[in-house]
Amino acid sequence: MRPLQYGVTCYEWGLTQPGYVLFAPAGGSECYLLGERGDIAHQWRLPGKLGNYGQLLENGNLLISIKQGGGPKLAAGGGRLLELNPQGDIVWEHMDLFQHHDFNPTPNGNVIYLAWELTPSKEAERVKGGKPDSDHEDGGVYEDIIREVDNDGKVVWEWRMKDYFPYEKYPLRHTSNRHEFAHANTCHVQANGNILVSFRQIDLVILVNRQTKEIDWEIADRSWGGQHDCQRLDNGNILLFANGSEQATPEHSRILEIDPNTKETVWQYKGQPAVTFYSPRVSGVDRMASGNTFICEGMHGRLFEVTQTGQIVWEYVSPFYNAVPKIGTTNQIFRARKYSRDDPRLENLLHN
Repeated sequence: MRPLQYGVTCYEWGLTQPGYVLFAPAGGSECYLLGERGDIAHQWRLPGKLGNYGQLLENGNLLISIKQGGGPKLAAGGGRLLELNPQGDIVWEHMDLFQHHDFNPTPNGNVIYLAWELTPSKEAERVKGGKPDSDHEDGGVYEDIIREVDNDGKVVWEWRMKDYFPYEKYPLRHTSNRHEFAHANTCHVQANGNILVSFRQIDLVILVNRQTKEIDWEIADRSWGGQHDCQRLDNGNILLFANGSEQATPEHSRILEIDPNTKETVWQYKGQPAVTFYSPRVSGVDRMASGNTFICEGMHGRLFEVTQTGQIVWEYVSPFYNAVPKIGTTNQIFRARKYSRDDPRLENLLHN
């Protein structure tokens, strides 16, 4: 949005959380572990184009999605999940042409991910809102499924949106195509196995009960403007990136920490002035052990860290540009994570 410089543009030593940043440039075939001064501490070359992003597993391996092709003609598809060791060897993979956006390990060592399924147009009439006559060319509306697979790739648990979702409560925006409902982009797995799910098109976050498959909790707010990367913090609150698109006021993004009991915002970050921080799509956020907050302003390839008072203490702007369909040449980053310097997941990566 704003940078004329690339690389590390701010580094307040002593205020930033010491650590390393994991990110993968959109449209590329690489994933990087970045040092605080902008050095590449480790790099993976992927066996294909990036799907969305990568994250470190407890054993230090990389869990990442790559594009497989052959799935629905929708944005943000992947289709192939990989676990790569530090040398880049594939130690586990799972193929699902309908896989998209997010994926996370479960407490029992399985992997949960988001997928699509096509609902025929007649059945999909229960989906309210959106542009008339804008169903997908495949003949219906794509809806979300959460799937859990074991180490052998067997589906051991599944949640189908159409079986549990209160459609009458959450219509699509009138500007949205009815290609899909409702564009899930996060499936954050909690310690008890329950799953926090974010739906961008309807500005909704729900908690799916792993045992009953019912929706235990929900919160919606149109002012979020298509949020991403919801997660539960150690203090029990919900953290999310509120993109802020399609707003009546000058558009800007915010980071919100929400008390799930009162549904009130107890902490937020926004730019000063507000319009200097804005990514209408993609993006992510994470809370670090120090209390600082790490932010991915995805559309502009900007990664930065702020204190509880909102002071920017570290900033990096990606110099890696690639061609992305329907976007063009961009340095976009879907999501990034910062790992503390003493995190055991880094041990093998920093000594290879």
